[in-house]
Amino acid sequence: MTSHGTTTEECSPTPPTAEPATPSPGLYNADLAPTARKGRTWRSYSIFTLWANDVHSLGNYAFAIGLFALGLGGWQILLALGLGGVFLFLLLNLSGFMGEKTGVPFPVMSRIAFGIRGAQIPALVRGAVAVAWFGIQTYLASVVLRVLIVAVAPGTASWDTNRFLGLSTLGWISFLALWAVQMVIVSYGMELIRKYEAFAGPIILITMASLAIWMFGKAGGSIAWSTPATKTGFDMWRQIVGGASLWVAIYGTFVLNFCDFTRNAVSRRAIVRGNFFGIPLNMLLFGAIVVVLAGAQFKIDGKVIESPADIVKTVPDTFLLVLACLALLVLTVAVNLMANFVAPIYALSNLFPRVLDFRRAGLVSGVVGLVILPWNMYNSPAVISYFLGGLGALLGPLFGIVMADYWLVRRSRVDVPSLYSDRPGGPYHYARGVNVRAVVALVPTAAAALLMAFVPAFHAVSDFSWFIGAGLGVVVYLLVADRKGPFAEASGEAIAVPSKR
Repeated sequence: MTSHGTTTEECSPTPPTAEPATPSPGLYNADLAPTARKGRTWRSYSIFTLWANDVHSLGNYAFAIGLFALGLGGWQILLALGLGGVFLFLLLNLSGFMGEKTGVPFPVMSRIAFGIRGAQIPALVRGAVAVAWFGIQTYLASVVLRVLIVAVAPGTASWDTNRFLGLSTLGWISFLALWAVQMVIVSYGMELIRKYEAFAGPIILITMASLAIWMFGKAGGSIAWSTPATKTGFDMWRQIVGGASLWVAIYGTFVLNFCDFTRNAVSRRAIVRGNFFGIPLNMLLFGAIVVVLAGAQFKIDGKVIESPADIVKTVPDTFLLVLACLALLVLTVAVNLMANFVAPIYALSNLFPRVLDFRRAGLVSGVVGLVILPWNMYNSPAVISYFLGGLGALLGPLFGIVMADYWLVRRSRVDVPSLYSDRPGGPYHYARGVNVRAVVALVPTAAAALLMAFVPAFHAVSDFSWFIGAGLGVVVYLLVADRKGPFAEASGEAIAVPSKR
């Protein structure tokens, strides 16, 4: 453990192993390698802009506005989001510190608990969820782009009437244009992603705040703080705590693989500061915007909007409409890059390290996100619920197992070079590369998570399924884990690569 702002080397020197493990080509490449501490580029602002973009995503606005529709008033929504923000702040720090200390991405981090081969399980679960949502989010952004194109060139509306594989001509043009932009950005690696996030963050905050101010004025300088269906008493508090829990579940993907980003962080202090301003404080700002947007619209016509995009469509000035649409496009691309592109890239690179570097894995992820025709997935409740919902339910147990192994069993002691060694007898070789104890812990906890997600009898606790799954993962893993050790610790600097790529 280190104090905030102090490097691991300064506070607790890690003695090298007597004979450093030689990286195996089947486990190591320049993208999976640990990042050298010197030259890391992600400071507090870089971490903050991740959340400045992701918190204000269209999907999050739809979720939070949904709380208004479900009977929570203004202050109750703020409380639910505030509680969720506090939970996330703590969880993301735990996950982020792992990346800052070791410098490794999530698939490699998973080797600690699951073994050098067993790590494919959590990596592929996380990657599969992400690549599907990459395609879906690109499609949702393309809908905004279609609105923009028609606003600028009304004659193109006729291109939006036919259908081929589920999309119109204009739909295909919009989707492929946004798909190509993201592919270009990703082809330049994590550093360009960091720069894009830093560029997009202020744009999103200014746009959403401006939209809220405009709606506040349009509603006559006041808003509806609640609806006639607003809950009270026990139902209200259950909905508040349930909303906070669901807010954490939405970020179940991020708390699992946050180390993909913090492996480039300059210090723990940068992570804590970036998370503090980007999560609790930013989420309260987000909540205030949600309350104003939903409350203003409800006061105007008694209707609850589903997304800020609904308001953007009503902007009477074409120039302002175009600016608002462009801002939403910038936002959606920013969210997609960090939430849904990085994870499958590392998962694929971990699966085929000899042939897939960051750029090639990004191309494969993008092609998969295209050929699955994501608009058809999005329009299929069964696919969203059973496929993506089922995979998402596994994220809580996986988080619990990985965190329990790192923080409670090993006390953050990791032999980083051995994460890249396939020699029998290595600390992460286990049984043919798989830690059977971790798999044994995953099976019943994953089954419990799936039951809570899909069986109606468990509907009363479904809002809390992520926390229950994560808690069960911790408890069951601690019951079956080998806690005796000894657990060696060794720095990965000898095999590290520059973090700026």
